[in-house]
Amino acid sequence: MNLSQGVTSASFEGSVQHLSFRVRKARYALPIELVREILEYGHVTGVPMMPECIHGVINLRGNVVPVLDLAARFGMELTIPGNRTCIVIIELEVNDTHQRIGLVVDAVDAVLDIDSANVEPAPPFGSGIRTDFIAGMARDQVGFTIVLDMHRVLSLDDLLDLGQATAQAS
Repeated sequence: MNLSQGVTSASFEGSVQHLSFRVRKARYALPIELVREILEYGHVTGVPMMPECIHGVINLRGNVVPVLDLAARFGMELTIPGNRTCIVIIELEVNDTHQRIGLVVDAVDAVLDIDSANVEPAPPFGSGIRTDFIAGMARDQVGFTIVLDMHRVLSLDDLLDLGQATAQAS
C-alpha cells in the first residue's frame, strides 16, 4: 500500500497489521506501516497561533516533530497527559515529502491483524467522530475498532499548519 494513498475499506486485502490505541474510551487503529515509533508523553513545546488540536512540537533526535492531539481533532477536549498517554510517531507522504507527525493517544494497546472480511464501512452516524475520518470498522470478539484514514484525519490544510509549526519551532 502506498503511503501517499488514503486507506479505505476497499484497500484492505487479506490481513493487514494495525496499531490499536485508545482515545477516550473508544478503540482506534491505523496501519502499522505508518508507525515509526511510540514515545512516552514528554515535554512538548507550545507554538503560538496554531490550531487548538496541535499541542506543539517535540525534539526527536534533532528533528522538530509537530504533535497533534487526536481527541481534540475529533472535537473532544484536549488530552490531559496521564500514566499511559503516548505519542505515536507516524510518517505520511505529502506532496513528495515525508512528514513525521506525533499523535497524542490515551494508551497504546496492541498490534492487530485485521482481516478484510472483518472490516465494514463506516456507519453514517454514532461513531463520535466525522465519518470521513474512518477507513472502516473492524469487528472482533469484543466489538469494533475504528480504523482511521490518516490522510483525512490530517487533511492537507492540517499538514500545512503542522509544517508551519515545524518551521516556527526551528
